Amino acid sequence: MAGGAMNKALISLALPLAALLAACNMGAGGNASSSMESAPGDLHGARIGAPFTLTDQTGRKVRWDDFRGKYRLVYFGYTFCPDVCPLDLQRIMQGFAKFERDRPALAAKVEPIFISVDPDRDTPAVLKSYVAAFHPRLIGLTGTPDEIAKVAKDFVVLYNREKAQGASGYLVSHSRTPYLFGTDGAPVALVPVDDPGTPGEDEGEPQKVTAFLEKWVK
Repeated sequence: MAGGAMNKALISLALPLAALLAACNMGAGGNASSSMESAPGDLHGARIGAPFTLTDQTGRKVRWDDFRGKYRLVYFGYTFCPDVCPLDLQRIMQGFAKFERDRPALAAKVEPIFISVDPDRDTPAVLKSYVAAFHPRLIGLTGTPDEIAKVAKDFVVLYNREKAQGASGYLVSHSRTPYLFGTDGAPVALVPVDDPGTPGEDEGEPQKVTAFLEKWVK
């Protein structure tokens, strides 16, 4: 899965599949990176997000409105992703952990959330061990295929199951769009992640995630 940030206008219009999809483990020469960038805060006013009810890693039903009053740091991915998903999550949560140490009162206002796009394999039990590896406060959410399809549509996330070459399993191509939502549930900005299209720059290093949170969490 690889992909650059997308600007607000294109997000609100729902980018074509080719621009949004970015497969995990694309292989050599298989990057689906986009060169489009979104300045932090440019998601203001974009039509991203909607009420939902999903299941967390403990089997409990969770609603989007349960997080009202908190900033929401949302990453879409899946636990069987062989490369970029866990790397992105690790770095985002490292940046969040530093923010938590430096600004504990502000960090308490942020809820990190991982939403699976692979509901057939990502059961609550699978999610429980997965999210625990990144941060004790990271919530993992899954649901039925129909529930996940609706959430993905509402959050402008595209995904597609793909057969892994030479393997019995499958990969899930999906848009790489980690979001920060405000306390009212409105989108604020895209969380920094590395863009493979710019090998000379590391846009997703943890300190940049920390700086991003320091800028937007009040």
